[in-house]
Amino acid sequence: MSTAPSRVIETTIGLEIHVELATSSKMFCGCEVAFAGEPNTRTCPVCLGLPGSLPVVNERALEHTIRIARALNCDVASHSFFARKNYFYPDMPKNYQISQYERPLGAGGVLEITGDFPTRRVGITRVHLEEDTGGSLHVGGSGRIADSEYSLEDFNRAGTPLVEIVTEPDIKSADEARAFVTELRAIVEALGVSDVRMEEGSLRVDANISVRNAGETEHGAKVEVKNMNSIRSVGRALEYEEGRQRAALVSGDMPVQETRHFDEKAGTTSPMRTKEYAFDYRYFPDPDLVPFEPSDTWIASIERAMPELPVHKRSRLAEQYGLRPADIGILTTSTAIAEWFEEAASAYDGPAQKVANWIIADLFGLCNEAGIPLTECKIAPRQLAGLVRLVDSGSISGKQAKQVLGGMFATGDDAALIAEKEGLEQLSDAGELSSVVDEVIAENPDAADKVRAGQMNTVGFLVGRVMRKTKGQANPKLVTDLLTQKLAP
Repeated sequence: MSTAPSRVIETTIGLEIHVELATSSKMFCGCEVAFAGEPNTRTCPVCLGLPGSLPVVNERALEHTIRIARALNCDVASHSFFARKNYFYPDMPKNYQISQYERPLGAGGVLEITGDFPTRRVGITRVHLEEDTGGSLHVGGSGRIADSEYSLEDFNRAGTPLVEIVTEPDIKSADEARAFVTELRAIVEALGVSDVRMEEGSLRVDANISVRNAGETEHGAKVEVKNMNSIRSVGRALEYEEGRQRAALVSGDMPVQETRHFDEKAGTTSPMRTKEYAFDYRYFPDPDLVPFEPSDTWIASIERAMPELPVHKRSRLAEQYGLRPADIGILTTSTAIAEWFEEAASAYDGPAQKVANWIIADLFGLCNEAGIPLTECKIAPRQLAGLVRLVDSGSISGKQAKQVLGGMFATGDDAALIAEKEGLEQLSDAGELSSVVDEVIAENPDAADKVRAGQMNTVGFLVGRVMRKTKGQANPKLVTDLLTQKLAP
């Protein structure tokens, strides 16, 4: 009896990523850009859209946007302009947003991503510059507008320079989407144009996802998913939404085009509103802002000042230090971490992989437990190198080194000082240990005879007895060597 082949369903994902730029002032006025603070204290007639106020373009924001566009292999427009995106929402004081539509600053780029999937080249449709909205606080209920009692508006963020990066629908799974956001975040952070703190809204991700039967040429109904506040949330939200849409397609209950909200606690999405189309916004050129034409000379100077990008840094670390690929991926998630590792590796004269192991396996754990980044811990890179040297010299064991590292993390003291204070120096004097080994052999004659007879697995038992007598401070390798010599047939 033959069985019908399983139904093959394809997933298509495109991302819209907003990046708040790290400029000192807003996009079209001189108001300060900062996170949080007393509501509505960083505003002026321009960012509030008061009659008669005129916007002036922030040149540094243009420069940052060109830097992002070139890092994503986009062509930079020789002629571009700002447009008004018209919609009515309480967090938009002007009832329109100054953005770009027909002539974005960057277009036609590509970003390559890798992971537990075939390497994929994701097209970059556009990189454009706009102003951010204000912030809404929905009071009462769940904190969402649907069941709140009232809303409060804070316009401190309104007018902050914002870059929108839109991909082609080239992403095929939640894992690929997560990999893309991870790589893009690393690139933007390396460029120094944003702090990319998703928890503070400096980097925000919206995803458009649809499913269709394999072989179909038309995409399914596009669902936009919002409120993904971490890279982990991106994966969780898209995994859920992909499953929901696939189940609907199989059952015949076709998904509809809409915008859905991701609930972090429940791990599910729920409807927000029907999805808008571009023509709903009635774009037209902003009459208060003249078009601009970035010169080839200016673009070239921006490119020359570009820092080392993550993809190049990974290649260099592999060649220069011989690190494992997985470890390189971890150490290059941010420029600060990579620089910390390289400073520690340069202060250590052995294999850099040992330094990487201590950072990834031990120091990161202490930082996570304390809730701080690596760069804010009290341990300096040279101090970690000093700890590894103590282990290499046999002054302390690996187990003792972990205890010393904890002390370093708490106090900022050097490893040698903490080892001395805590009495953790490893006994590596052959003459001093020889007498202890002799005592253990005399106290355990049966075990000693077994070793003499060639049963070398019994050596571990005798080593343990020596370690007990020395309160764990004996050098295990030296103890093993001494036992082997003394009990040789």
